[in-house]
Amino acid sequence: MLFHLTTKRVTVRGVEREFTLLPHPGAVVVLAERDGQLALVRQLRPAVDEHLWELPAGTRHPAEDPAVTAARELAEETGLRAAQWKFLGLFYPAPGYSSETMHLYWATGLTEGPADPDEGEDIEAVAWYSPKELARMVRDGRIRDGKTIAALYYWHLERTGLLA
Repeated sequence: MLFHLTTKRVTVRGVEREFTLLPHPGAVVVLAERDGQLALVRQLRPAVDEHLWELPAGTRHPAEDPAVTAARELAEETGLRAAQWKFLGLFYPAPGYSSETMHLYWATGLTEGPADPDEGEDIEAVAWYSPKELARMVRDGRIRDGKTIAALYYWHLERTGLLA
């Protein structure tokens, strides 16, 4: 998927300024839970020239329902299918320059099948981690992906009843 920068003129405190923006169709992040553990993928991210541990995620097709995107991305990246889905919330990962909205889903009742990554995806591993392991991975820098860190926070709030 190609993205194209646009500009927008906005008056801020009486001064007209031009902002460079990245319109985006939105994306999803999936917290796939099995036996109290979450699935992470280790995926090449060319922008930082590293393989990163992150939750399964992906960009919506134009006008695609985010729940449909979540099921598609989970299956593509991990081979997992979920019987139960719960919407946890949404956030803007970079509202200073992008219109991207991240929709968070908690997937349970998982069954395994074949993964089918997109042509441009290089996923070298899928692994399962406990909440304690995930916290250690964030703290020691093994998880540096912002959407994963934000989604783990939402998941923690949901599991502890703080989102209720």
